[in-house]
Amino acid sequence: MRMNNMLHFTENHRYCVYRDFGLSAVDGRMLSLIYQPMVGAFAIGFYRLLAERVSLEQVGYSPIEQQRDLFLTLGLEPSEKGRKFLIEQASKLEAVGLLQTSRLYIPESDDYMYEYELQAPLSPADFFRTQHLTLLLRDKIGKFAVLSLRERLFREEPAEWVGLTYNKENISVPFYDIFELNTHAIDYELEQAIAESSMARQPGVMQGSEEDAINYADIIIRFPRESANRSFVEGLRFDVEGMGVANYVARKYELSVQDLCRLLDEDGVFGADGSLLLESLQHKANLHFRQGKRRKDEREVAYAKVVALRSHEPGTEEGMPEEVAVQMEYYVDVPPQFLSKCDVHQYNMMLRNEPYTRLLKTFFPGSVPDNLLDIFEKIDLNYKLPGEVINVLIHYLMELLTSGGEQRINRNFVDAIAANMLLKRIDSYEKAVQYIRNQTKIRKEKNRNPGATQPAAGKSRAYGRTGSAKPDIPIVQSSANEGEVSEEEFAELLKMAEQMQASKNKGSM
Repeated sequence: MRMNNMLHFTENHRYCVYRDFGLSAVDGRMLSLIYQPMVGAFAIGFYRLLAERVSLEQVGYSPIEQQRDLFLTLGLEPSEKGRKFLIEQASKLEAVGLLQTSRLYIPESDDYMYEYELQAPLSPADFFRTQHLTLLLRDKIGKFAVLSLRERLFREEPAEWVGLTYNKENISVPFYDIFELNTHAIDYELEQAIAESSMARQPGVMQGSEEDAINYADIIIRFPRESANRSFVEGLRFDVEGMGVANYVARKYELSVQDLCRLLDEDGVFGADGSLLLESLQHKANLHFRQGKRRKDEREVAYAKVVALRSHEPGTEEGMPEEVAVQMEYYVDVPPQFLSKCDVHQYNMMLRNEPYTRLLKTFFPGSVPDNLLDIFEKIDLNYKLPGEVINVLIHYLMELLTSGGEQRINRNFVDAIAANMLLKRIDSYEKAVQYIRNQTKIRKEKNRNPGATQPAAGKSRAYGRTGSAKPDIPIVQSSANEGEVSEEEFAELLKMAEQMQASKNKGSM
């Protein structure tokens, strides 16, 4: 538990406990025999006390109470000494993975509240596969005691099996061989209830469970003190929405903490009221992303040249807001190139929640072409289409390419589709899926009836003309035997030429 100011952790602050598991007999032996030698008996007693705050027959949250109750139950003095000791015990539990402590800031009361989220003890097999915990236990009790505890926690195979050679075959029956689900009937009430229960852990602030989330401390410790935006960045400490915007842009454009600090130090990123401007930050982050990509490509080319000159073999290259569920009614089919990588549920969750930059990387494992990035950058920054709509558009274009409907992705073609989606107010994942379904249906009907959509031969369309079309001028058609002349016709032609010549000579006299 990181605590810089002891006045922020007192017996007067409120707390609650969250537990989503039940302690079994094996968990109890793990706490007593394995974890207690590592963290001490007082820390394990503190852990058991927190676990009992939630009814043993239930999982979830405990009532909100003051921490004075914890101090009195544990026999600690509500003083600075007692607070430091309790923080030390909680830190030991956090270090071995039994506890996760969160501090919630409540702007209405200008005060903090603490949430103790308990983690289940590791099973014996998982614990002894975790190297750092096993080494810590060895340092506490010794190597032979660790081996003795391992033998007490594991039961060996039957004696009749020892030394036998046998072939093990899995004859278990899969789920869908026994049960059949009715996926056509959609129960919206059930889906809503499950979604509400799964979102109960989201209290309106960004959770710190994401490994790649950037917190305020990471930013302020690297931000220059003499910067003109220093006061605005300090205001992000309690600005949950601003930190969410910063993390969204950082994840979308793969920004490190240093890159994000450099962008926050530029002009035009913060508004006059100190709020973080999403469009301005996103535009600057996109420029940084594109420049970084160009520099990366240049470095790879230069590296390849050096490798070719020195005749060295290239080494292995180094690798790529809360998730929203998708209703089964709006599932799209998995493209052929993803069938071996993910199922339909994972693919639709990726379309719904991933930024388009990451989705393009999955379609183009090597390097995303610059023309594609330019196309979807314009749709994202200029057309302001939501991210999930752009992902569905990418899926639709890839589907056209694989089905042979389009030979290549054309900028004008993509712009036309995006403009049509913008005109029809396609602003959600569900609307986008319904739109591409309608377009696919229309395209299939055209393929079945090609003559119905083609204009008649020899007639052109008059776009934008209000008057009647010009009448068709008859054209003299050449006969089939035009080049053949009979002898009688040839004699008549000679006679006619002689008469014309004679009349011409008379006129000249």
